[in-house]
Amino acid sequence: MCGIVGAVAQRNVVPILIEGLRRLEYRGYDSAGIAILNGAMERVRSVGRVSDLEARAREMRAIAPTGIAHTRWATHGGVSEKNAHPHFSSRDGVEVSVVHNGIIENHEALRARLLEAGYQFVSDTDTEVIAHLLHSHVASGLKLFEAMQQTVRELAGAYAIAAIHVGEPHTVVGSRRGSPLLLGVGQSNAEGSENFLASDTSALLQVTRRVAYLEDGDVVRIGTDGYAIVDRDGRPAHRPIVESQLSADSIELGQYQHYMQKEIFEQPGAIANTLEMVTNASSVSAGLFGAEAEEVFARTKHILILACGTSWHAGLVAKYWLEAIAGIPVSVEIASEYRYRDSVALPKTLVITVSQSGETADTLAALQHATTIGLRDSLSICNVPESALVRQSRLRFLTRAGPEIGVASTKAFTTQLTVLFVLTLVLARQRRRLSAAREKELLAQLRHLPAAMNHVLECEGAVRHWANRFAPKQHALFLGRGVHYPIAQEGALKLKEITYIHAEAYAAGELKHGPLALVDRDMPVVVVAPNDSLIEKLKSNLQEVRARGGELFVFADRDTLIEDQHHQPRGSRGVAVADPARGAAAAAGVSRGAGARDGCG
Repeated sequence: MCGIVGAVAQRNVVPILIEGLRRLEYRGYDSAGIAILNGAMERVRSVGRVSDLEARAREMRAIAPTGIAHTRWATHGGVSEKNAHPHFSSRDGVEVSVVHNGIIENHEALRARLLEAGYQFVSDTDTEVIAHLLHSHVASGLKLFEAMQQTVRELAGAYAIAAIHVGEPHTVVGSRRGSPLLLGVGQSNAEGSENFLASDTSALLQVTRRVAYLEDGDVVRIGTDGYAIVDRDGRPAHRPIVESQLSADSIELGQYQHYMQKEIFEQPGAIANTLEMVTNASSVSAGLFGAEAEEVFARTKHILILACGTSWHAGLVAKYWLEAIAGIPVSVEIASEYRYRDSVALPKTLVITVSQSGETADTLAALQHATTIGLRDSLSICNVPESALVRQSRLRFLTRAGPEIGVASTKAFTTQLTVLFVLTLVLARQRRRLSAAREKELLAQLRHLPAAMNHVLECEGAVRHWANRFAPKQHALFLGRGVHYPIAQEGALKLKEITYIHAEAYAAGELKHGPLALVDRDMPVVVVAPNDSLIEKLKSNLQEVRARGGELFVFADRDTLIEDQHHQPRGSRGVAVADPARGAAAAAGVSRGAGARDGCG
């Protein structure tokens, strides 16, 4: 969740650093800070918003041509100014400052070593060991660039780092492993150039669109004289400069009240953009996933999906589709679990990684683990073309969701589902499990998704009413059956990460095996209930909730609610909405209706 910005220029970079942090606020954070060089090293830190940091910087009249900045989400040590970044290390006339994203796994051993060497620790963070370790190498006589190379050789874990040193006033150095960090190349003139570091392209759009994506193990130096990059082995490395396609408009709030609302309403357009290559096609082809896809898919006998969080839920949905339509056995693994366990490598397995950013450390490590045990056919479904995951995968499909500024993944999730369904059709067609007529029908349903979703979004008013009823609640239960159980899991995740309300999801058939004991009038139960082959089973589960006095919030086709309306007790709530995945559910053999009905009831 943390964010990094670094800058070196012939002008005051403090406004650039603060504006960069402001554009990274969407990541979530609890404190912020900047460190600058202008003859001496100065630091401003604040617990709270970037606006508070900006006010403090204005009060101290902070002006400098070199600096680093950070927004922190607490992992080691509580939320306090002493734990906020940047962290300093100052001794014997040498002074360095560091900002860091990620977790240093060997920080305890490094801390013990540095304490023995006489370093004083003033924070509770793992980051402070980086500052003191870097200081020790600078104090030994190394330049900052070489000192950073030596420092990262001693670190275990994931990190993106930026650092400055009072003895090199026009230099910022950085390194990355498992956390994103990119180089921004700014304008140049006779007096020199300006260059930048950031953890996200959006932080740099104010000053440049020319960026280079650093690779794992890279160490970079930026200054007014240009920049230099070495790889993990210390060899000079070339990373291509590309023109970012991210538009300033795409990260502006515009007419919406907040970014999550904006991105929810951008879903129809994001899906339409993702489907652009199949919009006018009469059939789908393996070539959509890369030049080697047909050859890879032809030998695929099993599929392994690796992902985290929301992307893992998308993979769980896809398992239903791929097994029912394409007839391929599928395993879906949480990447952070898969990478740390002994697993069996089945021959002819296609490894599919799913990620919004393409920089998720656990997913990257899981892909590398799969490769080391012999699974070399890989497909990345990702939103960022220049990301590490895309670069390391044999095949790829870009979701074209655009940037997600809000904390909750919305359009990334629905575009991932869209691509996974396209993949299902391709594999089913290649395995001769899909007739031309059925393929045409399902493609038509896919093309209808943006329009169907627009109708669903018309239900915002009803959902707002629900939100008012949810506001005083502290717990919620989500239920679904079949392909909609992972959708219920995603709903529970969204409620937790946005509201901090405790929420859990269960397969509705499991209700009687324990969770029902929690249901009472203070436990709202959210149910995903399309009119499919499992609806009668699901209605029995709803009756169990009603018997315990639970309050039901039901997402369903309009006819489902009308059919069951007379059973609803006083206080129950329901809204009939078009199910955006209905066409896919029908394809998976779980729908008995003629198609989803658009609109609200």
